Amino acid sequence: MPFVTTADKTELFYNDWGQGKPIVLIHGWPVTSAMWEYQAAPLVEAGFRVVAYDRRGFGKSSQPYHGYEYDTLADDLGAVLDHLDLEDAVLVGFSMGGGEVARYMSRHSGRRVGKAVLVAAVTPFLLKTDDNPEGVPASVFEEMIAGLRKDRPNFLATFAKSFFNAGMLNFQISNEILGQFVAQALEASPKATIDCVKAFGTTDFRGDMAHFKVPTLIIHGDADQTVPLDHSAKHLPAMIPGAVLKIYEGAPHALQFTEKDRLTQDLVAFAR
Repeated sequence: MPFVTTADKTELFYNDWGQGKPIVLIHGWPVTSAMWEYQAAPLVEAGFRVVAYDRRGFGKSSQPYHGYEYDTLADDLGAVLDHLDLEDAVLVGFSMGGGEVARYMSRHSGRRVGKAVLVAAVTPFLLKTDDNPEGVPASVFEEMIAGLRKDRPNFLATFAKSFFNAGMLNFQISNEILGQFVAQALEASPKATIDCVKAFGTTDFRGDMAHFKVPTLIIHGDADQTVPLDHSAKHLPAMIPGAVLKIYEGAPHALQFTEKDRLTQDLVAFAR
């Protein structure tokens, strides 16, 4: 299997498919790069080179005890870009992965990047603070961590339902898809799973936004229960000059599943 070795000797698993303009897919929490199943192959067939890697601690990548803050995660993204010698890449960050894109743009000056896409991303800052009164209370993230520590499989199974907005009257997602989500999540290191809640829940990316100097597309569902639109994407157009915001009406957090064809089409059109 192909791996990238980072500066601290962590091994990052990746897939590298196709030829053409590179698109780098960065997965969300708490799953793996396999979440891009419904975008990766269609993007290759549309003429792109598609790279998708597992974040440290998740999937087939190494599970070190440390390194789950965004500076290190952005450096990991840089290691992937450098290892594969990608130029003019389109970075696509979903949910937590949007934070990696943002921190990479500032910490590495957007090197090797031609365009950026933030999909249901945690940017610019989720945590409620005195200067971010519309944010999410810290107790929400504390309860997530407590749930993971008490019964990780049960917490993840419950979380999956809000991820997809699955309920008694919503049949967009099969039980098998929910099961696949939980199976991917359980592959991860428990330490990584908890540390990443702290990272995406408390990291302030507002200072990173000014470093987006490339065309940027923002995609978000207005029924997102996991990263609500009002706490995230609605603030971004004012912070990233020229950014385009596309709101998917009635869509949950898991756009790569419930809106898979529309999302793929938007990615193809933007990347071209």
